[in-house]
Amino acid sequence: MRPTSKSDLFWSFSWLALQGFGGVLAIVQRELVEKKQWLTREEFVEDWAVAQILPGPNVVNLSLMMGDRHFGFTGALCAMAGILLFPLLVVLALVVVFSGISDVPQVQGALRGMGAVAAGLITATGLKLIAAIRNNPMGMGVCWLFAALTFAAIAILRLPLAWVLLGVGGTACVYAYRTLQGLQSRAAKPEQQP
Repeated sequence: MRPTSKSDLFWSFSWLALQGFGGVLAIVQRELVEKKQWLTREEFVEDWAVAQILPGPNVVNLSLMMGDRHFGFTGALCAMAGILLFPLLVVLALVVVFSGISDVPQVQGALRGMGAVAAGLITATGLKLIAAIRNNPMGMGVCWLFAALTFAAIAILRLPLAWVLLGVGGTACVYAYRTLQGLQSRAAKPEQQP
């Protein structure tokens, strides 16, 4: 399936953005893959990976890619406007309200609690998307190895994200490229034989 119009893109991403306080990965996956079926799980994982390595917020990058894919430049602008407009208005309203109560201990505790909820949502979505790597040409073992290396580099060694992206991400890209090249050359060999 695909978005029916630019306004469908705008309102869909607006609704998505208004649901995504604290972490949108779970909501984006549910809306775009399960409900709207604009992407398969595998396509979502690939697009989300690209959105993560581009500068800027992941979901904004994803909205731009989806809008451009279906309606070109104007579609990208509509999707981006949808993802940004209403959250911007909400955040501006919250700034006005929060400025008067930011020192209240209950408010500070509520904000810390929201962080834990966001971490849980991201973890749950990650577990839900594990099935998508079964079809990855690199194989499950290699995917798990890169995931473990990334976790160790960031969580244990506390390396800067940029270095992890360049090191582990670059190595994964080269490995994936060589794997795909090997698959293509094996697929082409039977066709070349008379």
